[in-house]
Amino acid sequence: MVLGRLFTKTTTAIFYNYKEKPVQRMLDFDYVCGRTTPSIACVVQPGSTGGFQKLFFGKTEIAIPVYGSIEEAARKHPQADVFINYASFRSATDSSMEALKQTTIRTVAIIAEGVPERDTKAMIAYARTHNKVIIGPATVGGVQAGAFKIGDTAGTLDNIIACKLHRPGSVGFVSKSGGMSNEMYNVLARATDGLFEGIAIGGDTFPGSTLADHCLRYEHIPEVKMIVLLGELGGRDEYGVVEAIKAGAITKPVVAWVSGTCATLFKSEVQFGHAGARSGGDEESAQGKNAALKAAGAVVPESYEGFEAAIKATYDGLVASGKLVPAADQPVPPIPQDLASAVAQGKVRVPTHIVSSICDDRGEEPTYAGVSMSELIESDYGVGDVISLLWFKRKLPKYATKFIEMCVMLCADHGPCVSGAHNSIVTSRAGKDLVSCLVSGLLTIGPRFGGAIDDAARYFKEAHDKALEPAAFVEGLKRKGIRVPGIGHRIKSKDNRDKRVELLQVYARKFFPSTRYLDYAVRVEEYTLQKSSNLVLNVDGCIGALFLDLLASSGAFTKKEADEVVEIGYLNALFVVARSIGLIGHALDQKRLQQPLYRHPWEDVLYTS
Repeated sequence: MVLGRLFTKTTTAIFYNYKEKPVQRMLDFDYVCGRTTPSIACVVQPGSTGGFQKLFFGKTEIAIPVYGSIEEAARKHPQADVFINYASFRSATDSSMEALKQTTIRTVAIIAEGVPERDTKAMIAYARTHNKVIIGPATVGGVQAGAFKIGDTAGTLDNIIACKLHRPGSVGFVSKSGGMSNEMYNVLARATDGLFEGIAIGGDTFPGSTLADHCLRYEHIPEVKMIVLLGELGGRDEYGVVEAIKAGAITKPVVAWVSGTCATLFKSEVQFGHAGARSGGDEESAQGKNAALKAAGAVVPESYEGFEAAIKATYDGLVASGKLVPAADQPVPPIPQDLASAVAQGKVRVPTHIVSSICDDRGEEPTYAGVSMSELIESDYGVGDVISLLWFKRKLPKYATKFIEMCVMLCADHGPCVSGAHNSIVTSRAGKDLVSCLVSGLLTIGPRFGGAIDDAARYFKEAHDKALEPAAFVEGLKRKGIRVPGIGHRIKSKDNRDKRVELLQVYARKFFPSTRYLDYAVRVEEYTLQKSSNLVLNVDGCIGALFLDLLASSGAFTKKEADEVVEIGYLNALFVVARSIGLIGHALDQKRLQQPLYRHPWEDVLYTS
């Protein structure tokens, strides 16, 4: 049997199965108690590969290390002798047994309810054989005032301070109930100089440690001057305390009450809240236990209502006799309020870091520009509609979204020899991951490859709106040393037209309200073809001109909005989205074909000095 203290002001714990609130509450308790170091040594998160959890110790943000196994945590933090287990009842036994087998672990607190009794008995047997202590299962934990607390014990920080738990008092308290423990800490703060240590052993039929175990510990802690016990009907745990008092193993004053006296009012046996709170006969009744405790020498009031007065009378007697010097109150260092809490209470204003106007994921389902996922699916929206919502923040006419989808389909790929596809292929053959292959191809998009849509739209718009004749437009750019964006192709020519351009023109002339910018681009092509047969309107130029027509004639954009779309650079994004499909295809194709590392042949390189 372990006698004396379980915790001190330097006790540290391993926290199993991370829960932010109980961990932060422990750290806040540490700070108001004046601890210089946090009581959480580390966190064990099953399956974790390591890392840290960011938390606060007073005003300072700290990093608590995270490990994937109990063995690693215990090995790296040998000073941590408490294991706080927040695992579910399904895994609580295995993790607790593993912790008990670590030589450095002395106390294990098992929070979970519903742990099978057979498993609990096995853990109890191991703990008693190896001189270790189990608190729980089905417990909130325990606390040593001014030193250390387990998880959510004693509730919020306001309650902890109100109960004077930030500094040690003179009372050792033990109960089965965590909720009633919190209430009793308040009672002790009113009736005495406060708690020294309090333990809730848990409400199961077979607790890991008993009421008597902790009362006997308190007998060997000099700072504990009196013991307060709150039991309940069911089981025989309280009789261990009775026998200890009778045997003289407990000599300090004990004030006790066993709840459940109302059970006699019921005609049949009643199961109360805890698994063990069920009277099986007169000896297990609250009345039987209270009588036995009183006969053994404990102070037992007539009812629960008299419990506080009995505690105060016993405490006052110890003070009057000089056996107890009341603990002095200590100032409590202020804990900064969490930002989320302060915001919720309207105490602070915090500027946001990101602004988003295209979507909202806070409701039952995400929305794109106000359109829910359900509407997108049930109303048969397409990819073009999604692009119109997320890029332009509005629903565009069906012919417009169909045009967007045509652009995506027609620009998805243009063979393995163009620069983007070539890069993706080479990267894939180097064994790189899919994202790297995609990005290597995307990085080639620019003024010379696929990135001319925006420039074509800008130049065609400026020239058309200024009513420049095609000749004046082309020659003006030539004098500046600028090639006409959207004009020219390395393979296609006057006699070998780009089928993509033809398909887009046919569709636009059939469905668009107006094609004045396309018509202007065609007139520019007619002039440039007089110079060279390959100076044709390419797909970049065609898409750029048609997007101008869409912006100008769809009725969905003001002139200012249309100008902004062109100026920001929306249109190249269409090529990026489309070509990503092909680049991914090429990367996957190389992997599927198990192609080796690419090395460019010497004979295709001109070596020169």
